[in-house]
Amino acid sequence: QVQLVESGGGLVQPGGSLRLSCAATGDTLPGYQIGWFRQAPGKEREGIACMSPNGVVTYYAESVKGRFTISRDDDKNTVYLQMGSLQPEDTAVYYCAAEFQPRASIEAVCQNPPKSASAYWGQGTQVTVSS
Repeated sequence: QVQLVESGGGLVQPGGSLRLSCAATGDTLPGYQIGWFRQAPGKEREGIACMSPNGVVTYYAESVKGRFTISRDDDKNTVYLQMGSLQPEDTAVYYCAAEFQPRASIEAVCQNPPKSASAYWGQGTQVTVSS
């Protein structure tokens, strides 16, 4: 059983940056596919950045490519999402997820949010981009 706790959300002005953290307990992240997802009011949950179990392969949604970076610190058992050039349309609740069951690709993890018995989700952190 993996527990995930996100932090780092808040209010930021357009053009600003934030770094979200997702701390894992209960198991070590290497071996899990991990991803960051977001959900804005009235919209479906969107996979924006995902990473393979070995940390080598990453996938980014077009909406965040070039602005967001997913990374993992194995010593701290923590996943990060560095967000830059934030815009009002980035306003959403941001979630991290980890899934042990292998998928066909890391892109598949982002495009079809984890729902298997080996999928774990954090509680989410609010990011608001506004002047």
